[in-house]
Amino acid sequence: MLKSELIQQIAGKMMNLPEQTVEQAVNLILTRMSEALVEGQRVEIRDFGAFTIRKMPERCAHNPKTGVKVTVATKSKVHFKPGRGLKERLTKPR
Repeated sequence: MLKSELIQQIAGKMMNLPEQTVEQAVNLILTRMSEALVEGQRVEIRDFGAFTIRKMPERCAHNPKTGVKVTVATKSKVHFKPGRGLKERLTKPR
């Protein structure tokens, strides 16, 4: 699902809100979630899941084409752990 599709679906269900207001709300939520992750905080949405930052340590790698060994610097990545409610909905037979 694209962000624009999400906004259209929410606006379709919330007839009293204009689509522009829904778009602003969705953008505000996503911006705040991003800011919290950048600050090192955990973002949890009950029954959906939790987003955390995981630090990937420095490691040695090689270029498969040339075989040259290189050091890959420490980096951060976003990790998503699905919540119990989402897991149950995904494993439920259709």
